[in-house]
Amino acid sequence: MRGKDIRLQVYLSHAGIASRRAAEEIIASGRVFVNGVKVTTQGCKVGEGDVVLLDGKPVLLETNQFYLALNKPPGYICSSNDPQGRPLALSLLPKGINERLYSVGRLDYLSCGLIFFTNDGNFAGRLGHPSSRLEKEYIVEATGVIPDTVIDAFNSGITIEGENYKAKTAEKTGRKSLRIVLIEGKNKEIRRIFSHFHLHPSLLRRVRIGPVLLGALQEGASRPLTEQEFKILDSGNLRGN
Repeated sequence: MRGKDIRLQVYLSHAGIASRRAAEEIIASGRVFVNGVKVTTQGCKVGEGDVVLLDGKPVLLETNQFYLALNKPPGYICSSNDPQGRPLALSLLPKGINERLYSVGRLDYLSCGLIFFTNDGNFAGRLGHPSSRLEKEYIVEATGVIPDTVIDAFNSGITIEGENYKAKTAEKTGRKSLRIVLIEGKNKEIRRIFSHFHLHPSLLRRVRIGPVLLGALQEGASRPLTEQEFKILDSGNLRGN
């Protein structure tokens, strides 16, 4: 075994294809070939001289790594493609980046605000893992008055259709608005709790991820993470200020 060989899912991650966890799913789906042989099980290792193909196209390790913060407007999808033809948040990133970037975390079609894009699979995997305890802060405005029972549900926890939801903190900022900090951030968590109480968010904006603030970044604009922001995220100190 060559000393520099690495696991195939790590190779795909380093090449900017996906996080390690997502790369494992790609391998299992039979889309990856190594030296002409389809690989569908974990454990395969690759190194210098090996030819890796994904969907018939060569996969090469990337030398330039990007860490971008984007203020996603509502009406954009955080996927690499959309069968329905809806606009992609990727299209808002600076032109001239040839590397394949993908989002870290989720923001659904109607939601807006801060989201990261990177081609560093290790970075994406660390931030996306529940053990990171990565805080995500949201400002939410509702079409109607928000009763205190909703705040209690976010803070104390609530089970909806067998799924448990609980915010780190939730507080009212007005009759129809609140600020929520999530850690686990399950899929459409805020919308599902609102719907349970027959409420509808007219605005759902993420304003912070860990130490990174949305700040004055304009809708549709992006910027590189600062060196300090990256150091904090990379160190695992993700609870913000």
